[in-house]
Amino acid sequence: MDYPGNLFVVAAPSGAGKSSLCKALLELDSRLQPSVSHTTRPPRGQEKHGREYFFVSQQEFDAMVAADAFVEWAHVHANRYGTSKKAIEDRMAMGADVILEIDFQGAVQIKNVFANAICIFILPPSWEELRSRLERRGEDSPEIIDMRMKNAQVEVAQVAKFDFVIINELFDRALFDLKAIVHSQRLKISAQRRARAETFQALNIL
Repeated sequence: MDYPGNLFVVAAPSGAGKSSLCKALLELDSRLQPSVSHTTRPPRGQEKHGREYFFVSQQEFDAMVAADAFVEWAHVHANRYGTSKKAIEDRMAMGADVILEIDFQGAVQIKNVFANAICIFILPPSWEELRSRLERRGEDSPEIIDMRMKNAQVEVAQVAKFDFVIINELFDRALFDLKAIVHSQRLKISAQRRARAETFQALNIL
């Protein structure tokens, strides 16, 4: 089904800057709304339930899977993450543009359900810089960082499945690139037809 709103799906290996870029874009673009995923992992730092994620127990997550409440869900770094289909549909039906941060497995699944979704992959400038960012973050043990680096090699290999790629070498430049993708998508004729259907009808454009 076509919705007046757009869906932007952003994926990246851990430490590439996906969350920081999406947060900065949301602060600049009032037409964008975040999609809040469910996860079984515990909160980090200042994260709050319902803001960064819905933090749920394994049992609660199992119940949502059984109820077919997720458009996608996956195991990532020993935890589970899922995206509510209804939450995305409701926002897009009201004309909102939704931005979703997700792993590459989920992005592929989302594209299968929402054919018009725009998938964007964030790359680090080098493996050395990615490890340095993970270490500077100060949230993970050396063993977890090693696991994230190993997983990143698998994730980066999937970049060809995405519509756009941004190399996050300089944050401001990467943010500009992300803004450009969002703005360009809104001006595509297919997106304009969905968002401004009444204008196309008034102009007798079929």
